[in-house]
Amino acid sequence: MRKALLSGVAALAVTAAVLAPGSSSTAAVEKGLAWAPCPADVYFVPGLERLECSTVQVPLDYQNPNGRKIELAISRVASTHPDKKRGVLLTNPGGPGSAGLSMPGLLTASFVPSPMPRSVQDAYDVVGFDPRGVGHSTPVTCNLTEAQIGIGNLPYPKNSADVVKQAAIAKAEAKQCATSSTAYMLPHMTTANTARDMDRIREALGQPKISYLGVSYGTYLGAVYTTLFPQRSDRIVLDSNLGPDGYDIKALRGFGRGMQDRFPDLAKYAAAHPELGLGTTPAQVTAHYHATVAKLDRKPVGPYNGSIFRGMIFGNLYSDGQIKTVVESWQALDQGKEPPAPATFPTDPTIPADNLLAARFHVICGDSRWPTSVLSYQIDVAVDRIRHPLIGAGAANISACAYWPTNPGPKVRISSQGTVDVLMLQNTRDPGTPLVNARKLRRAFGDRARMITIDGGGHGAYALEGNKCGNNAVNNYLLTGKRPGDTFCPAEPDPATK
Repeated sequence: MRKALLSGVAALAVTAAVLAPGSSSTAAVEKGLAWAPCPADVYFVPGLERLECSTVQVPLDYQNPNGRKIELAISRVASTHPDKKRGVLLTNPGGPGSAGLSMPGLLTASFVPSPMPRSVQDAYDVVGFDPRGVGHSTPVTCNLTEAQIGIGNLPYPKNSADVVKQAAIAKAEAKQCATSSTAYMLPHMTTANTARDMDRIREALGQPKISYLGVSYGTYLGAVYTTLFPQRSDRIVLDSNLGPDGYDIKALRGFGRGMQDRFPDLAKYAAAHPELGLGTTPAQVTAHYHATVAKLDRKPVGPYNGSIFRGMIFGNLYSDGQIKTVVESWQALDQGKEPPAPATFPTDPTIPADNLLAARFHVICGDSRWPTSVLSYQIDVAVDRIRHPLIGAGAANISACAYWPTNPGPKVRISSQGTVDVLMLQNTRDPGTPLVNARKLRRAFGDRARMITIDGGGHGAYALEGNKCGNNAVNNYLLTGKRPGDTFCPAEPDPATK
C-alpha cells in the first residue's frame, strides 16, 4: 500500500440494508471491543496518532469453532463525523506476511496528501488488522536464520545445480516450520481462514456488511471474502490484482512477466540521464543490466552478487519514486562501490523478518499444491530464463512449498456468482501483479466486477501520487456506490522520475 512511502462460519444474520447516514440500529453495536492505544511500533511514522487498537478472538480451526482460539489484533481510525458515517472500510496491505495495523493511519494521515479525501474518511471507520500468524496477532515462526532471510524471495539460479542447492535450503526451511513452536497453526494458515477471520471482525464491529480495500495479495483475500460472504460484502475495492488462484506457482512465475513489463520504464529514465553511464538508449541500458549482473556474479560488491542485484532492481520498480534512487545505486555498484543506503525489497517495519517470511510460507504453501520434483523446477527455471531473462529464473526457483508438511485445503473458486460489488484497479506495468493476471481475475468475476486500467507503472495504483482518474473512481465508488464501466485511464506525468 505504501507507494510513497486475502464455507463460512455462522455469524449474524444479514440485515436488509447498510445503515443510512445518521441512522442507528442494534445491528451496528460493537460486541464488547475495548479500544486503546496501539503497540508502540505501530506508530512508526509521525501522524498516525488517531489509530487505536483492540483484539478479537477467532477459532484456530473453523471446522471446530468451539475449540482452540487465536487472537487477531485490529485497528481503526474512527470517523469524526458520525452524522456522515455509512459503515466500516476494512483494509489489507498485501503480503502474505505483511502487518496491517498501520494501514488505516497511513490512509488518513494529515502529514502527507492522502489518496483518500476527507469525505471518504468521514463516511467510514477505516479498520485494519494483522492477519492470523502475523505481527501482533498470534504469530507464526520458522526460526529462520539470518542467512536464510538474506537469501530473500528470488534467489536467482544460474544453472540446474543452483536449483539443487536451493532445494536443500528450501527443505530445511520447511522442516523448521514443521518443528517450530507454532507448527500447530500450519494446517490453518490459509487465505480462506483469513477471510473467515474478516467476517468475525465484521461481526465484532456489529456491522451487517463491510466494505473493503485490499492491495496486492489483499486483492485475492478480498476476492475470497466476497466469494464466501457475498451478502455481507458492501463496496469491494481490489488494487493491483493477483489472478483468481492467488499466490500459486503461476503467480510466482508471473514476477518474471511483471519485470519484463516494468523494466522499460527504468531503462527509459536511465537512457534520458547519460551521465549515469548506463546507456543512452533503452536497449543499451538493458544490455548494461545483464553486464552488471555478470560482473557482480564474478566479483560481488559487499553483499551484492548478481542475484541480490536483480532482486534490488525488481523490488524498487514497485514505486515510480524509487526509480531515481535505485538507478543511482546501480551506478555505484557498476563502479565497484557499495551504495551508501542500499535499496532493498520492501519489508514491513513493524514485524520481524522471520515472522514476515514464515507467514508468507505458511499461506502460499498452505493455499495451493506445489510441484515436489526438483526436475520440474529445473525445467521451469530453464524456460523462464529464456522467456523472461531479467528475473524469470529466480521467480521460477524452488521454495519451501515443495516440501511443505501439510496438504492444502479446498481452494475457493472465484466466480461470477454473487452480488455486483467489486471495483478493480490495475496499472498496466505492475511488476508484482502483472496486468495479464488481473485480467484473469476480471474474467473470473464476470459481471460482479469492473476494472479501471491505468496506463502506468508500479505496484499499488491507489496511492499518494497515483493517477487521478483511478483515485477518483475509487473514491467516488466508496462514497456513492456507483461503479464506472470498465475504464482505461491515460498516463499522467510523474515528477518523481523526471
